[in-house]
Amino acid sequence: MSTFKKIVWKVLNLPDPKPKPRPQDAPSAAAPASDGEAPAAVPAAQVPAGAQAWVAAGKRVQSDRTAPVSVEEPPRSQSAPKRRSAETGQQAAPWRVEEENSGTKALVKLGRVTLWIVVGLAVVTGVRSWFWPNQAPATVAPQVKAAPPAYPVQQAQAVAGRFAFSYLTWDEANPQARNQALARDMPQGQDTAQGWNAKGKQDVVTVVPGAVTELGDSRSRVHIDVLVNAPAVPAKDQQPAKPAEQRWVGLEVPVLITSDRAVVTGAPGIVGVPTSGPALPAQKAKNSDAPMSDQTKSVVSGFFTEYAKGEADGVMAPGAVIPPLPAGMTLGTVQSWTVDEGSGDKRTGTAVVVWKIGPTELEQSYRVDITRVVAASAERWQVADVHGGTS
Repeated sequence: MSTFKKIVWKVLNLPDPKPKPRPQDAPSAAAPASDGEAPAAVPAAQVPAGAQAWVAAGKRVQSDRTAPVSVEEPPRSQSAPKRRSAETGQQAAPWRVEEENSGTKALVKLGRVTLWIVVGLAVVTGVRSWFWPNQAPATVAPQVKAAPPAYPVQQAQAVAGRFAFSYLTWDEANPQARNQALARDMPQGQDTAQGWNAKGKQDVVTVVPGAVTELGDSRSRVHIDVLVNAPAVPAKDQQPAKPAEQRWVGLEVPVLITSDRAVVTGAPGIVGVPTSGPALPAQKAKNSDAPMSDQTKSVVSGFFTEYAKGEADGVMAPGAVIPPLPAGMTLGTVQSWTVDEGSGDKRTGTAVVVWKIGPTELEQSYRVDITRVVAASAERWQVADVHGGTS
């Protein structure tokens, strides 16, 4: 058997294979004997030449079994028959006993150890995962730089508006009232007279806070529009007299945000108020639907007539809610009604209406939403919503 086959046989722990005796080599020289009896001798002339060696070897084995063994005699080794045959000159046995190679034993042990190591690692790894499961690495949230807090525009406008009301209100009959009003919005220890000579009288009707211009370091400049009642001015030094009147005055107020409060840090300045607005960019005119405008004009006229009376519920679309107009207004006429191009059951148009308020007539513009309402076999258009002004 080759060395490779021996290694495989040992790893698989199989019994050693025994060679099958050939028929011509079978020990037929002696007849089988019963237990304890020596086989009967066969004449040498009747033994085939190839089997004589087997017959001689069988005799030697039989003599070894029956010969007495001394107690002090060392145990026979596997090489003893060879020495005896050398001393006696008899023919050696036809087989040879082979010792197992030490390298084969080492490979077998190495294979078994490797197999058990693999099994042990699999078991240890599985058990460890039961008690210490694999955890995903903790994700670190990205740090986002916080934006600076927004400037408190409304707070600055409120304080500047109140200060403007107090600043442009004066009465020489009660100068302390103005000083006390200004002290609410100024730092401690500052002059609350603010340069006033304690002469004259003026009232403020209303104030309108405007733009806030940030100047950095929590400072800003707030524009306030103030409507004042300017008193009459008598003629003096060839100057004509001026009647009492209302006029708009612009006031720019310096404001500082400190300790979560807005305070006026210095004297304000009176500035002019624009007399007109800026020019508008060119706007694209909307196309109108003439047939639809003619079809629904009576619907819109009837709505505005009832709208002025406060009885528009009967001509509005179901679910529409439109508050009534102030009392005292009556419809003069619906000057124009045009429906924008479009399709579907909901349309929008522009109405120009003249209202009468006593002897006064006032022209107004409205954007009107209309919708198609179907009831049984009839259908009609009704007003769903109204918004004043046009874009």
